[in-house]
Amino acid sequence: MASANTSGSEENFSCCICLDVFNSPVSTPCGHNFCRTCITKHWDEQVTFKCPLCNMAFNTRPDLRINTLLSELAAQFQTSIRVKDQLCVKPGEVPCDVCTGTQLKAMKSCLVCLMSFCQAHLEPHLRVEVLKKHRLVEPMDRLEERMCKKHNQPLELFCQTEQVCVCQFCTETDHKSHPVVPLTEEYEVKTAQLGKIEAEVQQMIQERLNNIQEIKDTVNRGKADADREIADGVHVLAALKRSIKKCQDDLKQMVKEKLKSTEKQAEDLIKELQQEIEDLTNRSSEVKQLSHTEDHLHFLQTFRSLKDPPPTRDWTTVEVRPPSYVGTLRRSLDQLEETLNMEMKKLRDDAELKRVQQYSVEVTLDPDTAHPRLILSEDWKQVHDGGVWKELPDNPKRFTKKIRVLTRQSFSSGRFYFEVQVKDKTAWSVGVARESIDRKDLITATPETGYWTLSSYEDGLVFNDKPNVRLPLRAELQKVGVFVDYDEGLVSFYDVEARVHIYSATGCSFTEPLYPFLCPWPIDNEGLNSAPLIILPVNQTD
Repeated sequence: MASANTSGSEENFSCCICLDVFNSPVSTPCGHNFCRTCITKHWDEQVTFKCPLCNMAFNTRPDLRINTLLSELAAQFQTSIRVKDQLCVKPGEVPCDVCTGTQLKAMKSCLVCLMSFCQAHLEPHLRVEVLKKHRLVEPMDRLEERMCKKHNQPLELFCQTEQVCVCQFCTETDHKSHPVVPLTEEYEVKTAQLGKIEAEVQQMIQERLNNIQEIKDTVNRGKADADREIADGVHVLAALKRSIKKCQDDLKQMVKEKLKSTEKQAEDLIKELQQEIEDLTNRSSEVKQLSHTEDHLHFLQTFRSLKDPPPTRDWTTVEVRPPSYVGTLRRSLDQLEETLNMEMKKLRDDAELKRVQQYSVEVTLDPDTAHPRLILSEDWKQVHDGGVWKELPDNPKRFTKKIRVLTRQSFSSGRFYFEVQVKDKTAWSVGVARESIDRKDLITATPETGYWTLSSYEDGLVFNDKPNVRLPLRAELQKVGVFVDYDEGLVSFYDVEARVHIYSATGCSFTEPLYPFLCPWPIDNEGLNSAPLIILPVNQTD
């Protein structure tokens, strides 16, 4: 009914032209009402003056006057609409459970009725004596969840033993011996805890944001690596193309020189033959001329000089052979293959070294791990055998059987690279070692015992393993580069000066931190091998 009355009121107070509540309503002689602006504009656009509702025509344009009563009623109606709009429930507000049609927002909630009431429907609770005894609270939704299902009483207390909300009757029955506090008191405690939880959640969010950034950084590094790989590949292939072009030019030149030599030989022989033909032709002319003379004396005197032919070569033994190209292409290709193999290895190793040098790290030696015979420089970058055992504090990290030393820095993921100068040494070992290696016994350095190392002795270069991997001796080896890809299980060694790859250990299993490892080996009886091992800054070439 309220909805119907409201609808009727809207019709009674609406202009039929603009369909809105009257604004300065005026009446026509036929008794119909319109907004002054609406009827004025309507008649301005017409030739004749008619009522828009009943079509009654007027001879002259009527003189319109404000309908005072209707104007006041329309103003009151607009005010009631605004009030009603203000009382209508909005998102997030508690609606009245009694209103039908348009729901108004609740002003109070009753914990006895388990309902919420707008101002109009709350009136009985303010007037009727029985209802006055009901407990009214600020509007709240889901009232049934705020009541104890067993005792049908408000949940006003908190059981600290079972961590649940209870009513007053619960404290006298099931929770009789449990400590209980008002909800407000527990709310304060939980609010403080909530702040800690929020901080922890924010920390977890930040950690995951950091993980996302790390993943993005990894992808970006991968893109940079891909760009470098393409650039290096293009450089290598361009060099190979130049080698092939040179081989092609050399092949052409070789064939042309062979052909030119044959042509020169043929040309010289032809000239010689032509000269003999000319000489013989001249002799033939002289013979013919002599055959026609009748001067016996002249004939006999001349005949003696003509009876022997002019000197000529024995052409039966002369042969011009075409140049042979058999094996020329094969020899050229063999030479090209050798050149390409050398160039490819050189360019490949150079490009590879450039890539791994991008992962250079700053490392310094750890004196707490150094064998008592070792001497370390003040900047912790150099180490050599001092020949004398020093008295040092006992340290579980220190090597005591073999003269070895680790760096302060360790690595548990990703890639890293460092360089060590081995110049002027007769024996040395460099590489990486895992954290849990045995430092107190005579342990042979192998991957099985936690070492991945390259060593140089008088009889050659080896990667220490069971058995040792013997490598070509590099007499000019002065600087060793060590690269580790922890996640891929890769350890590689390089001759930095020659820019050549020496050896790679693949398929390694890394499960704990790795430390760069140096072993300068002892000074021999002749005082040799006293030069230090030196950790050098990495000079990244373009």
